[in-house]
Amino acid sequence: MSGRPAKGLAKGVARAAAQPAGRARGLVIAAHGRHYIVAPADGGALLQCFPRGKRSEIAVGDQVVYEMTSADQGVIVEIGERRNLLYRSDQYKSKLFAANLDQLLIVLATEPHFSEDLLGRALVAAEANELKPLIVLNKIDVEAAVPFARKRLALYRELGYTVLEMSIRTQPDAARAVLSEHLHGHATLLLGQSGMGKSTLVNLIVPDAEAATREISTALNSGRHTTTFTRLYPLSTLSTLPGQEDQGGALIDSPGFQEFGLHHLTEGRLERAFPEFRPLLAHCRFYNCHHLHEPGCAILEAVAGGRIARERHALYAQLVHETNQVVR
Repeated sequence: MSGRPAKGLAKGVARAAAQPAGRARGLVIAAHGRHYIVAPADGGALLQCFPRGKRSEIAVGDQVVYEMTSADQGVIVEIGERRNLLYRSDQYKSKLFAANLDQLLIVLATEPHFSEDLLGRALVAAEANELKPLIVLNKIDVEAAVPFARKRLALYRELGYTVLEMSIRTQPDAARAVLSEHLHGHATLLLGQSGMGKSTLVNLIVPDAEAATREISTALNSGRHTTTFTRLYPLSTLSTLPGQEDQGGALIDSPGFQEFGLHHLTEGRLERAFPEFRPLLAHCRFYNCHHLHEPGCAILEAVAGGRIARERHALYAQLVHETNQVVR
């Protein structure tokens, strides 16, 4: 990933381009089913918009063109060019997470125990989409649980992934300082299982998050629970540290991180999404090696020699198996 700042994402609503009469540009800041909340580029009030046609391929973070259908509603007629699109899928369906991202922030906790399978899948998704992955280990104030959590994350540190340790609830100032350094100027998707402290993190970084969520719920004309829709919080108003320039950015909170299918990734994308595999891919005996049971496979030799963790290869094998599942 180029590390391109997300100013265009968080501040793109300020760039209004000339459109045909009756059309305008905006940024999708929330999504629930076929209902989307769009922030107009001219700074106007939030609009509830719907896709044109039955299929809906719109994601939070999309720059769109819409047509007004009433004073507070519109129809989306065009999706702007995307830098990327992150989504999960199985052989039956897919669910969009967000578009035009720079980073993936995965929130874990010392307790309750986090799912290493979900962590591995999220890291693969980040690698496959050229996103920078960041791992947050929250609740380090639960001192008895810290050593085991660190042991479980040692493999990922060795692979070069950034692990940020903090206690968001008991040491909020220290957590805010660390997170601000990594979030400024980037579009970041936030993922976390229930109980890991994801909502606490959002409220720490975005002081008016609850008010913003209520505004979106009102625009959706809904009493839906606040955790059931994906939403974008611009970080241009994030309180900066002394001497730190406000570079904008955006934090996108997405619910439902209890499964993470990657059925849409080909074997070629999967093998390159494991950073420890990449230096060895050219050294397999066969150019079309699947790295599962073929003779002369450099990946399998590295697993046998302890240079690649067996659990990482097991995840790869499981993902390959899933991509080959076909609905009959």
